[in-house]
Amino acid sequence: MKLITSRDNPLYKELKHLAGSTQARRKAGQTLLDGVHLCQSYLQLRGLPLRCVVSQASLANAEVAEIVARLETDRADCVAVPEALYAALSQVEHGVGILFVIATPELAVTAPLARSAVLLDNLQDPGNVGSILRSAAAAGITEVYCSAGTAFCWSPKVLRAAMGAHFVLAIFESVDLAALVSGAAIPVLATSGYAEQRLYDVDLRGERAWLLGHEGQGVADDLLALASHRVVIPHAGQVESLNVAACAAVCFFEHLRQNQG
Repeated sequence: MKLITSRDNPLYKELKHLAGSTQARRKAGQTLLDGVHLCQSYLQLRGLPLRCVVSQASLANAEVAEIVARLETDRADCVAVPEALYAALSQVEHGVGILFVIATPELAVTAPLARSAVLLDNLQDPGNVGSILRSAAAAGITEVYCSAGTAFCWSPKVLRAAMGAHFVLAIFESVDLAALVSGAAIPVLATSGYAEQRLYDVDLRGERAWLLGHEGQGVADDLLALASHRVVIPHAGQVESLNVAACAAVCFFEHLRQNQG
């Protein structure tokens, strides 16, 4: 295992750049997984990372030591840094000091939409995006399509919120959602607080795509017009609407319920 002790080390500078900039992550086609859970999930579902980075103190942690031992057996690149240097790479307070550097998949849309999927139109909050990915994976949905204005799915905050869902999903970014919806081979349902059709009155048996919009503005009008159905989730409280991640979970699991019933 290599030991880096200087902030001027070229590799450390590269890692710090990845940790602090979405632009750098996009340009490099790489991102950071932060914490034992994400690293274990990646090993189980995707295989070896490009690099493992640990704090020196974390090597005393049994789970970290086990991961490092496996990686070194497989001749993966492992680097240790002092606590002060590691703190500048991690966004997790009081976490266990382990990071993976991984390649971020770049998938291109090559066929009409034909399988159950999630379409994200300009969602801004990384926590919402991550929660939606997690709910989608839990409901058996395997494809996610994001507009150019949606938060970068491979940012550390989205990755933490999704809790490993990325590794069982095909995630397409910077997608022309209007073209995707127009050419879809399955019904596309858009959520809207102003829709007249209740979610629970729609036949959801079979493949369905879910179109979810910006936290404040909702789905853009041009996309709403293209959707097969515009649905609302009825609620009895005094709040104006559900959080988009909560709305997504209700839709996904109603879809699952109807297909399992």
